[in-house]
Amino acid sequence: AVGTGAGAAVGYLPGVSAGVASTLALAATRGTDPDREYVVATSGANSATAVFALFAFVALDAPRSGVLVAMRDAGVPAALPPLLATTVLSAAVGVAAVLTLGDAALRAVGRVDHRRLVVGVLVGLLGLSWAFAGGFGVGLLVAAAAVGLVPPRVGCRRVHLMGVLIGPVALGL
Repeated sequence: AVGTGAGAAVGYLPGVSAGVASTLALAATRGTDPDREYVVATSGANSATAVFALFAFVALDAPRSGVLVAMRDAGVPAALPPLLATTVLSAAVGVAAVLTLGDAALRAVGRVDHRRLVVGVLVGLLGLSWAFAGGFGVGLLVAAAAVGLVPPRVGCRRVHLMGVLIGPVALGL
């Protein structure tokens, strides 16, 4: 419930992500299983953010997510009933998929060699950075990775780095 409430607020606030909502929700719910609570809070926040961002898109004509910006730019009409129906249908398909395939997917992920997966993803990101932005892109990727390594070293969550967006959003940049 707390994750859903935080996600609802995030749906209307520009520049704030569902990850921030999850962190806020976790601060309000301290229990015996923090990992489970994080997953529940994140799921609630993500779901609520998607739904309430639709309401903000229709009511305020202001997209609050990248998907909604793309929809606006593509000329998708901001009509709530079909958008909400599509969201509910997607959620139902997602629930059915998790219930049907979830255990098998979990077993498959457990068999993956995570070191090889991480190396493969890193090589892919380096290749894409080089392909799209050359040396500058690779340098930017290295700088971003370095910044991303700081929070675990100082004992906080990476989501706190999202605060860097507040200034530009507040200034309308």
